[in-house]
Amino acid sequence: MSIRFTAACAAALVLLSFAAADRPLHARERPAAPVRQAVDLQVPHVPTALRTGDERRLVYELHLTNFAAQPLTLARVQVLDGDTHSVVLDLADAPLHAAAALPGAPEAEQRARSIAEGRRAIVYLSVPATDTRQRLLHRIELSPPGASAAPIEVVGGAVRVAPGAAPVLGAPLRGGPWAALYDPGMERGHRRVIYAVDGRARIPGRHAVDWMVAGPSGRHGARNPWAESDGFGADVLAVSDGVVAATRDGVPEPEKGAVRAPVALADAPGNYVALDIGGGRYAFYEHLAPGLAVRPGQRVRRGQVIARVGSTGSASRPHLHLHVSDASAPLAAEGQPFELAGWRALGAYRSIDAFDRGESWVESAAPETQPADAGFPTPNAVVVFD
Repeated sequence: MSIRFTAACAAALVLLSFAAADRPLHARERPAAPVRQAVDLQVPHVPTALRTGDERRLVYELHLTNFAAQPLTLARVQVLDGDTHSVVLDLADAPLHAAAALPGAPEAEQRARSIAEGRRAIVYLSVPATDTRQRLLHRIELSPPGASAAPIEVVGGAVRVAPGAAPVLGAPLRGGPWAALYDPGMERGHRRVIYAVDGRARIPGRHAVDWMVAGPSGRHGARNPWAESDGFGADVLAVSDGVVAATRDGVPEPEKGAVRAPVALADAPGNYVALDIGGGRYAFYEHLAPGLAVRPGQRVRRGQVIARVGSTGSASRPHLHLHVSDASAPLAAEGQPFELAGWRALGAYRSIDAFDRGESWVESAAPETQPADAGFPTPNAVVVFD
């Protein structure tokens, strides 16, 4: 190496050193954040866009497992666009408390959102969907014990949004009015009941709806042809062309008015039909009356009568439980989003409790002029099927 080349290199290094020293702090490499034991973030279910009302949403769960040797309090959850890192949902205080749950934890821990060592928390999320939002990321803020302890921030739980849209299915029932009863925030509602069977935790009823006869409205007292029978015996229809994947029949209908004994977990669906609707999806109809109209392996057409509304299994009254999942199993399957075509919204109940108390539902503006819709009904909507 020549003396001239060595001198040139030395001069260049000196200039680079001065340039680095003159750069402002934000332009230089920042010190790495301290490494701290905290939580594992996982999204076990890939979300698919679902249209409810005028919105398209992504409905899924974020699982947090505490691997620290101390309890950690969940203080904030932010959902980020995975590409732009912009915040699309920000939960703290009361909204976070409503969205988070600690399976099996005492009520005191639930109120405090304190995740004990080795315990898992689940945040039930619903975020806006757009055509350009293809990935999601999560930023979590946790508070260690002690007033002076610095908060812990964790970024992770990356998930890619499933391409395409939810399938649009036909009506499961005729006429109406029928109440689409579900509440995503209910502690023991379908959305939040996790079944850990066959070595894996799943939520088969993530998008389940309990269809029950709607009583009269507060304004007009709309006549319901099924009101006297509570819907018992109403025709249940195939929501799609498909093949009957599985059935259970022969569970007797409980005597009307009799006190119902507790039902084993495996018997909770009562009589049911699982219909393979293609694309790895299965429509589940549960609590059916004995005497199904179909058998496994049979091909059916959309709109065909396959069963009748009943109240078998863990049902307190006649109704049709309908959900779509990714396997032909009542419990060992993940619930999948779906939409329904050919229904018209008349109004809604204020809550499931209002329905249970026999209160009137509230009519929407000029329900008789509402056009036939397609999508997923809003919680506790009252609809008629064309």
